[in-house]
Amino acid sequence: MDIISATEARANLPELINRAEYGKERIVIERHGKAVVAIINLEDLKLLEAIEDALDSAKLRRAVEENDGFTTIEAIMAQRGNE
Repeated sequence: MDIISATEARANLPELINRAEYGKERIVIERHGKAVVAIINLEDLKLLEAIEDALDSAKLRRAVEENDGFTTIEAIMAQRGNE
């Protein structure tokens, strides 16, 4: 992982994009000495989003299991189909 200033990032954006896309590098950009954003390749972003979705799904399943008053859309649809 490389850490660069925002000024350097502005001056070298095409190179940074290539490094992230083809070199699979992760680049952190700092402003006033503080990390504020990162450039990552699309594969890494998709993986991060899949992990977030999996965590959200696990939280939802746990909430359904722990709360008797909570229902799912599938349960509502099944109930309406039986009416």
